[in-house]
Amino acid sequence: MQERLLQFIWQFQYFNTKNLQTTNAENLVILDVGQLNKNQGADFLEAKIKVGNTILAGNIELHIKSSDWFLHKHDDDKNYQNIILHVVWEDDKQIPNAKFPTLELQSLVASSMLKNYEILMNSSIFVPCEKYLPAISSLQWTVWKDRLLVERLERKSYEIEQLLQQTKQDWSEVFWRMLAKSFGSKTNADVFFQMASSLPLNILAKHKNQLNTLEALLFGQCGLLEDDVENDYAKMLQREYRYLAKKYSLKHIEKQPAFLRMRPQNFPTIRLAQLASLIHQSNHLFSKMKEAESYNSLKSMLLVKANDYWNEHFTLKDENHNLKPKQLGKSMIDIIIINTIVSLVFIYGKINNQDVYKDKALRWLSEIKSEENNIIQSWRNVGVACISAFDSQALLELKNNYCNEKKCLDCTVGNGILKK
Repeated sequence: MQERLLQFIWQFQYFNTKNLQTTNAENLVILDVGQLNKNQGADFLEAKIKVGNTILAGNIELHIKSSDWFLHKHDDDKNYQNIILHVVWEDDKQIPNAKFPTLELQSLVASSMLKNYEILMNSSIFVPCEKYLPAISSLQWTVWKDRLLVERLERKSYEIEQLLQQTKQDWSEVFWRMLAKSFGSKTNADVFFQMASSLPLNILAKHKNQLNTLEALLFGQCGLLEDDVENDYAKMLQREYRYLAKKYSLKHIEKQPAFLRMRPQNFPTIRLAQLASLIHQSNHLFSKMKEAESYNSLKSMLLVKANDYWNEHFTLKDENHNLKPKQLGKSMIDIIIINTIVSLVFIYGKINNQDVYKDKALRWLSEIKSEENNIIQSWRNVGVACISAFDSQALLELKNNYCNEKKCLDCTVGNGILKK
């Protein structure tokens, strides 16, 4: 038995509550289990019980064994003076002069629940509850996914709030940094974020109408214009960056983007060129995106392609290749919307107490097709539907922050299995 499981059993009354008696053989009726307390003090607050003919209101403390009361030194702690009931799995020691009764649970809990819990905790398969799935109704899954998605988005709010403090509440500057991070994908996200942080948006705004200058700034700050180059285009960018670096006192970041084990169309040079094109063709991008009404509107704003030089190149050093425009693909656009735009607009609504933006962000996710990766495919293989990005984001949150941590007691699915 674990204390968290004991709390779970008490909170949801997953034990035989008929004809309860305390260890002193007094009749006990539970009127209100109380509120689970995750801070210092008793486990459940503001509970209400009836012992014999007396109704008591106060706090309830839970332990695996009665003797844990002394082990945890509660007898001298003022936070435990208003205890009305001591709930234990095993009553192994009487507490002298106790002003509260004790309830022992081990004979009141179904062995099947304990067995199911043990199976979940010892499982090493994709998700602990795999063999029980889907386990709950489709409506319950919908409600649970909604909560998971909100948790996922709110977890990202800490980073955004930190950036807002650093930028003096400049949402456009925060958006620029997060957008650049998204263009870097998983491999170069941190490098692109550092680049954007080193290159203020107001400098880019001054050169918004000069695409080559924007490229020079982005490439230069990523340290991609330091080596000797031979072709005329690269030399032009190099000259431009050296002039701008001196003018604005810019210093490129230390770490350069990675190219290894990457398809050429995903090279950081291509992504930087596409990012430069997006800046070039856009005005007040964050303001326009947060006011967009649909996923299709967002997608149209991100349909950009690198300038003509990149039609025949993947880097600043390679030879000419077959002519092919380097347009930002649909899958990359979806990644940017899911990971950056949705998150920022949701958090914007949260911080400014404007639910219209939070609702809009969630609606966009329901309009985007599900992401495709090994985790999502594994969910489908065990019978859990995943149609939209709303579903896939929720299921990624479930897998990474519940299943991997085996937090089954905090999961709606785990609750459903143990309840049965």
